[in-house]
This record gives sequence, structure tokens and C-alpha cells, in this order.
Amino acid sequence: MKTDPSDSIADKPAPEDDGSNPENNNRVGNSVMVKPIINAIRILRHLTETGTPERAADLARLLSINPSTCFNILRTLVAEDIVDFDRRAKTYTAGLGLAKLVGNMVTEGQRLEAARPLMQEFAARFGVTVTLWRRMGTDRIVLVNSETSPADLRIDMATGQRLPMLMGASGRLFASRLDLDDPELRAVFDKIRWARPLSFETYLQEVEQCRQQGWSLDDGYFSAGIMVIAAPVCDRNDNIAYTVSAVMFRGQYDEAGIETVGREIKELGQKLAAMLF
Repeated sequence: MKTDPSDSIADKPAPEDDGSNPENNNRVGNSVMVKPIINAIRILRHLTETGTPERAADLARLLSINPSTCFNILRTLVAEDIVDFDRRAKTYTAGLGLAKLVGNMVTEGQRLEAARPLMQEFAARFGVTVTLWRRMGTDRIVLVNSETSPADLRIDMATGQRLPMLMGASGRLFASRLDLDDPELRAVFDKIRWARPLSFETYLQEVEQCRQQGWSLDDGYFSAGIMVIAAPVCDRNDNIAYTVSAVMFRGQYDEAGIETVGREIKELGQKLAAMLF
């Protein structure tokens, strides 16, 4: 952990504003704005916008922050690796930790955006809708991207919708990886509403087939008249983080065509994994 030597402005500290006094907080509408947090954000904004090293005393003066409070905020940010401290010059700059923190927030969106051309190309080549589902917690998945084919007759799926994790073609993928015995899996299976009757025995057979071939199939059980072929998108630990699906009308492809789409969607899942992780 980085240490921050005493700064000259701390020799005679002024009373510190730690946010515990309600009088030191600002109220906007019904919300209380905590002043030390606001000051920390102002410091970070200044350091990132100017890109120049600053002394604590100069930051306090430029931003009209109590000098002792400014120093303590900077010392905390240095300890958390959000701000870097130059011992010789006694100046502060935005640190690598801040870049990593921001990167963790925006990188997924940027990578998902970069993945769109691959999904669009696949959708156009096979005349299907390509969807990308992300795992949420232990029992749900959410649709984070959907790309339709340019065909006049196509299937639209709205992003943001959520489904039980074990439902549909994606569900068979997750079921093939979960460490559940048959009774536990059956308990979850029985809670799912299928578009047409599906026996648990058939579901288990399809899960096993999925485990062997690396892609899964839902033939009208997720939604009437719709066939879905899905493949995993695994993270660096080989855990399924996303699934990618080809959504089409039942009867759109014969058995050989389904096999081809299955192999190709599996390859697409591997490409997306390399891009996302």
C-alpha cells in the first residue's frame, strides 16, 4: 500500500469536516448530499480534466476546500490507489486504480458493442435473430443484446427481458454445468412454464446431448413456433457468463441445417468469449 508523507498544510490542521455534522451536508430536495464525498469527486474531476500534478494546498485553494479536509481526502484516495502521490514533488495525479475502476464499468459495454458486427453477420448469413444472454445471480438470465436479420419476416426480441436460468436452449447449457442431482434439477424444472408439454426425462436427454456436442436446442418449448439453438460464452475460468442464441421459426431448417447452425453458433460463442474476456 502506498504511504503519503505529511504535507505542510497538515502542520496546523483546521477542524476536519468528516460529514458527521448535519450542518456540513447540503440538502437537495429530499436528498442529503455528503460534503466530503462531493469534495472527493471534485478533486478527482479536477485531476482527470487537467491531467496535471497538483499539490494539496493548491487543490484546496482552487476548489475552495478546507485544507485539512482536502489533505485527508487525498491521503485516503492514495491509500485506495485511486490517486498517485509523488514523494519528491509532493503532488497528486489520478492513479491507475481510478482507470481500472472506470474501466470495469465501461469495458463490458464497449466490448458488447464491439461484438455486434459478429452477431449481425451471423444473423444475416443464417436469416435468424442472434441474442446474447447474461447470467444474473443464481437463477436468472437477462437479454443484453439482440441482432435481427435483414429479412422482411424476422423475430424481434427486446433487450432487458429476464428468464429463469434453466429455461430454453440457454437453460440446457446451464443445466449441463450445474452440480445438481436429478431431484434438485426436477424441483427447478417443475417451476418453469413451457409453451408446450415437455417431460423432465426429455429435458434430461437434451441436457446430456448438449453436454456432448457443446450446443443446445429448444424446439418450440420456450416459445410456440420458435426454435432456438444456443452455445456458451465462457469466461477465463471456463464458467458460462453469457449464452449466444440463434432464434428462428420452427421448420426454417432441416436436420442437417440445424446441425450446421449448431456448429456455427458454437464457434461464434468461442469468438465472443475471446472478445469479451
